[in-house]
Amino acid sequence: MTTLRTDNGLGILDGGQLRLLRAIDALFLRWAEDWEAPEFRYPFLMRCDDLDSLDYYDNFPHLGLAATRLDPERLGKALTEASRPIDRIPAEAMEPTSFALPSAACYPLYVHLAHSELPAEGALRTTVGTCFRNEDHYQGLQRLLGFSMREIVCVGPEERAKNHLLRAKDTVKELCAELGLDVRLEVATDPFFDKKSAKATMQRLFPVKEEFVVGGLAIGSVNYHRNFFGERFDIRTGPETAHTSCLAFGLERWVHTLTERFGGADAALRAVEGLR
Repeated sequence: MTTLRTDNGLGILDGGQLRLLRAIDALFLRWAEDWEAPEFRYPFLMRCDDLDSLDYYDNFPHLGLAATRLDPERLGKALTEASRPIDRIPAEAMEPTSFALPSAACYPLYVHLAHSELPAEGALRTTVGTCFRNEDHYQGLQRLLGFSMREIVCVGPEERAKNHLLRAKDTVKELCAELGLDVRLEVATDPFFDKKSAKATMQRLFPVKEEFVVGGLAIGSVNYHRNFFGERFDIRTGPETAHTSCLAFGLERWVHTLTERFGGADAALRAVEGLR
């Protein structure tokens, strides 16, 4: 029997783990329904220029992954000159691309709302997406090249965006208590702002990202972006530029954490289903 690698970012969920992932996501989706956040599904790819408008390639160049077309003629030539099977597609066989693999599920949401005016009270949305990150190392379900992210996003006035995070933090803490998870809320950074700018100074004074950490692993986060996305994509709530905030979960990390907590995927599934 072939031993599966766990350090290449290409994790596999078996049947029990997959049922657990779906049950966890169903729980988060019920929160979204209770909070009147309709669900949207966005494309797997994003345009490079949309990501660049967020300063993505300035702030997260190490995470970036592109989706590119292969030139059949150049690929064929490269294949005849290489030992087979090849482990890497040579750069000369790749065409320049306009598309990228996003590293967060909420980015396409802001693109979708670009140049729009929402009601004065704003709106909530939820989405789940496959996200991709070019990490320096991978580890089982804890750190994957491609993973599932569920987000519940608020786009609205400043106070509503902040209140969304307060409710989210309370709800996640209650869930972790019910599941017997020893969770800590830790301040993190998500550098959308030039480190020398006034906004970066504000970020240090008022954290924009806090992570839910269990056993040293971040299984979710709350993020306050102020009016960054509202400004970049011209999203307004009434006459004001929208503020945004989101609650985000890495679903495979929840599978790992709950499996560790309950000693197996089936036992973890029973615990999650028992919350209904």
